[in-house]
Amino acid sequence: MPPTTPPTRDQLRTHPTTPLAVALTLASRGVPVLPLRVGKAPFNNCPPCAKNACGGRPNMKQAGPCTCPRPCHAWAAATTNPKTLTSAAWASAWRQAAAVAYHPAGIRLTVVDLDHADAITWAHMHLPPTRTVPTTRGQHWIYVGTMPSAHGVRPGVDIKSRMAYARWLGPGTGRMAPLPGAVRALAVRKEATPRRGAVASSPTTRAVWDRTVASGCRHTERYVHTGLQRGLALISEHPETGAGTQAFAVARFLARQHTQCPGPCGLNALAEEVVAAAVTVGVPEPYARRAVTNGLNPTTT
Repeated sequence: MPPTTPPTRDQLRTHPTTPLAVALTLASRGVPVLPLRVGKAPFNNCPPCAKNACGGRPNMKQAGPCTCPRPCHAWAAATTNPKTLTSAAWASAWRQAAAVAYHPAGIRLTVVDLDHADAITWAHMHLPPTRTVPTTRGQHWIYVGTMPSAHGVRPGVDIKSRMAYARWLGPGTGRMAPLPGAVRALAVRKEATPRRGAVASSPTTRAVWDRTVASGCRHTERYVHTGLQRGLALISEHPETGAGTQAFAVARFLARQHTQCPGPCGLNALAEEVVAAAVTVGVPEPYARRAVTNGLNPTTT
């Protein structure tokens, strides 16, 4: 029978693999944690918090007044407070818990969740090596730094950082690398792609760069996409000011990469990506297009 009250610290020493014991160990190291039920999902909100009726917690995207003592609101309930973790309000969740989750951005980390072998292969080709943690079907690649979380940035790849949780599956192996621009660029590309039927603030017609539009380019696709992703990441790092100027600089850089190509090189397709990235961080589309056009213009000094 499961215990009716949370185990004591002495009991935890003899049962170090229970979800609560794991959570307390992580919390003692400054990692914000929460319980997960069967199916790797957080526990449902209590009735007063259902459908965010309470207004949400103060640390959510839209700050609210919720002070519910239960583990409601998923990642926003993650805590390092042992009194909260072992409280009566959390006891029922721990009795049913199947796993422990943590809030990556709470310890300034980003998790690239690779869901299958193809995604892992892609990561080895395009991302710098870092600490890896095996998962049920793939791997978590963990980088130092935070960014907006994004789901489905490419097949089998999710990004978990701010306002998200990741399942704790162990410390992993390898040295953690700084969060690379290539990962930030994935989120920019995802945000700049409008949902079907949605009203988008970014361009709705997006050309895709590949050999069909760049038959005269002398560069490999990997080379072109790597340069593009680095440029998009630079734009995403200017959410307050300077994104338009950065878009101009990225467009100029991309144009100069192709000055020795016989052409065509599909620069218009690359330009659409740059414009979309600038619009995503708040640059008006006409201004973004003007900046990118000027950057691509070989006569611009």
